[in-house]
Amino acid sequence: MEGTQVGRIGEGLLVLVGVAKTDDVSNAEYLAEKILNLRLFPDSSGKMNLSILDTGGEMMVVSQFTLVCDLRKGRRPSFEGAAEPSQAEELYKRFVSFLEKSGLEVKTGKFGALMMVDLRNWGPLTFVIDTPV
Repeated sequence: MEGTQVGRIGEGLLVLVGVAKTDDVSNAEYLAEKILNLRLFPDSSGKMNLSILDTGGEMMVVSQFTLVCDLRKGRRPSFEGAAEPSQAEELYKRFVSFLEKSGLEVKTGKFGALMMVDLRNWGPLTFVIDTPV
């Protein structure tokens, strides 16, 4: 339903996920483990030493197929490398499931929907993580 809020988190991570045609379950598991254990949050000295597991933060996971675009040629993005919606949704759900096993609060957007996502970014810190080929 338009105008309905589907998720909201407090302090934690907003994770935008793009699924490529070549991705599989091992990629989803790798990314979940990586994100859960990255030391992105400040300790008592202000040094980035704590993971989201250490802080008990929340996570918002939003599918974002535009992350898998190719902008090298021309002026129009190519989404040739993006997974078909059925494959992307399955891997997106598996990724979320791997995160949920951590015991942290994990919220999601609505897969495939046009959404308004608000972000208050501390730092600002923004990271791009890709899976090994």
